[in-house]
Amino acid sequence: MNGGRMLKITPALLLLLALPLAGCKSTKNQPAESQAPSGPRLYVTNEVSGDLSVLDTKNFTSLATIPLGKRPRGIHPSPDHKFLYVALSGTPIGGPDVDESTLPPPDRSADGIGVFDVQANKLVRTIPGGADPENFDVSADGKYIFVSNEDTSAVSQIDIAAGKVIKSFPVGAEPEGVKIAPDNKLVYITSEETGQLFILDPALSKIIGSIKVGHRPRSIAFMPDGKTAYVNAENDGNVVIVDTVKRKMTGTIQLGTPGQIKPMALLLSPDASRLYVSTGRGQKVFTIDTASNKVLSSVVVGKRPWGIALSYDGRTLYTANGPSNDVSVVDLATNSVIHRIKAGTGPWGIVVLDAPGDH
Repeated sequence: MNGGRMLKITPALLLLLALPLAGCKSTKNQPAESQAPSGPRLYVTNEVSGDLSVLDTKNFTSLATIPLGKRPRGIHPSPDHKFLYVALSGTPIGGPDVDESTLPPPDRSADGIGVFDVQANKLVRTIPGGADPENFDVSADGKYIFVSNEDTSAVSQIDIAAGKVIKSFPVGAEPEGVKIAPDNKLVYITSEETGQLFILDPALSKIIGSIKVGHRPRSIAFMPDGKTAYVNAENDGNVVIVDTVKRKMTGTIQLGTPGQIKPMALLLSPDASRLYVSTGRGQKVFTIDTASNKVLSSVVVGKRPWGIALSYDGRTLYTANGPSNDVSVVDLATNSVIHRIKAGTGPWGIVVLDAPGDH
């Protein structure tokens, strides 16, 4: 008809017609990259930028940055991991090389303990924490926080539900480290200036003693039975071993030359066989065998590592590196840094938690 011919549909022709569509996939039901499954999260306080970095341990990426307030430093989870508590301070940042007489006066309205809701991923309230709160510990029942107040040489007991300081106890000058003993009965507080470890009995509502340790102690770690404690001595370049039953120092573990190696944070492995020590300007993390109290190894992690944390399986260590504004990821099997994750300005404290809904 009109000289035309009917087109014959063949398998070859069908293939030819399909070629232009090759590689064109619908994106309607494809999950966004941000929805991809992630690993446990790192929560990092950034002292200078005043915020919290939320980092993914699986993809080594930043998930969020949340404003907190002035000078966020110490950070600890509630026992149920629903909240993170963060020490906030309006005292200006000083340091060994800063003339404190040139600093502005403290902003006491900025002092407090920030309460961060992990599920909502935001700061929900700030409760009083005494003057210049720096570090603290949370009671096992989740009812109380015991926090060091450096500017007033005291430790405060905070009732979390009531949102207020209920008691304050005088201790040595420049208190920093606070740790509740494994039996949850006594609270230990370091005094940087006097080189002492003070012992608080909350049931008796008083300081019941002190133990002389090294120069400028900042951090405390207990063996599971509570009979042995480790305390850093920043200016001595060592870690002090304390017999808590006899209440005396029984030995030291030398890490390096004082002034070059400055022990800061202490952290025990899940089985308590290893003690990890960050060294600030020493740029290293040391590993100590707690059976022999001997140094096993060290690894350079970055500039001025301060806070440290461990993965749940104890195979990976994370360090908050202040001046380099990042977090180092250390594979403990090879004792090497395998990744560095960008954080905020002046990372200080660090905590590992499962992603919301995973715990």
